[in-house]
This record gives sequence, C-alpha cells and structure tokens, in this order.
Amino acid sequence: MTWQKSGPGTRRGYHHGNLREALITAALELISQKGAAGFTFADAARAAGVSPAAPYRHFRDRDALMADVARRGFEEFADALARAWDGGKPTPRAAFERVGRAYLEFASKEPAFFSAMFESGLPVADYPEVGEAGDRAFAVLREACEAHAATLPKERRPPSLMMALHIWSLSHGIAALFGRGDAARRSIPMSPEELLEAAVLIYLEGLGASPDQGR
Repeated sequence: MTWQKSGPGTRRGYHHGNLREALITAALELISQKGAAGFTFADAARAAGVSPAAPYRHFRDRDALMADVARRGFEEFADALARAWDGGKPTPRAAFERVGRAYLEFASKEPAFFSAMFESGLPVADYPEVGEAGDRAFAVLREACEAHAATLPKERRPPSLMMALHIWSLSHGIAALFGRGDAARRSIPMSPEELLEAAVLIYLEGLGASPDQGR
C-alpha cells in the first residue's frame, strides 16, 4: 500500500485503487488492538485515514468488511495447511503432524486473521464466500485424516469426517487457548506444539495406531 500526504496538516490519503486494501489493513490493525468486535466502521475509516463515507465505496457495512478480512484469512490458512500437507509426503503420519503444527503457527503469526475468521460472529449464510474459503481449509485437514485413517486397523478406523472434526477440535482448542499470538494467549508449562502432539498421539493410539506408525 502506498500512502501520501495531501498537504500540511491533512490526514493521510491513499493512491487511487488502494482504498479496499487500506481498509483491510486498518481492520487488521484494529482487531489486533481491540479484538474482532471492538471497533466500528467509522473507526476503520479513521484508521485508514479516510472520511467515514469512503468505506461505502467498497463495503456495504462493517460486517462486509469483516467478511472480506475473514475470507482472506481462510485463504491464507488453507494455503498454509496445504503446504504443510504436501500431498502426504513422505508419509501420511509425518505430513499429518506438519498440518497440526501449521495450524498452531497460523494462530501464532496471524492472530488478527485468526480472530476475524473464528470470533467475528458473522452469519455464514450471509457471506457464502467466507464459508467456501473455510471449507477449502477444512478440506485439507479432511484429506490428511482420510490418508492417515487408511493406515489404521480396519476395525478401529473412524469415518474420515468424524476424525477430521475431532482433530480440528483438538487443534483449534489448543490454538485458541494456548497458541495464539495476542494477549488472549494463556500460559501453560509446555509448548502448544507439545500439547497438541500428545493429544493427537493419545487419540490415535485409541484408534489402534502404534506410537511410531507411519513416521
């Protein structure tokens, strides 16, 4: 984004075509400072250095701005998980563990996106693009679970969707409580990565996986 002063004593201006990006950046900064519900549409305009009416050129209201932030967050999240999965190489178990670490890393490095994605309270039915982006991220996790489930004893093998929901709940709970990169993070006497690894190990052993299976 390129900013410029329009004259002495005036507020920041933006080059033509950058208003949407300026508002996204402002929203992320405000989320970092005040949380996903802690600012108004006018606050976002003020932080971007534009008039209160200017954001309406691109967004219907504050929820629409937040939806765009959340969509972008989910797209980056899906890319991060896909890179970690890497087609399940060299083994499904090793790649599966990388996906869990990538989940925690995203929450740590992108707390504002993480908050917009999961804490903004947006009605998903009103913003299908947010739901679709979230589904793409979940699809990576489900693919990882399908591949790993195929290595488990058939009689103990859960439906891949159920397994994905279980692992998502584990990963997200640990990320939201102990792995996020903002002031809401709670302290524990081990790293979030160690906690997730132990939780997933217990879960998989309950399904009949050996501790070193597929590593």
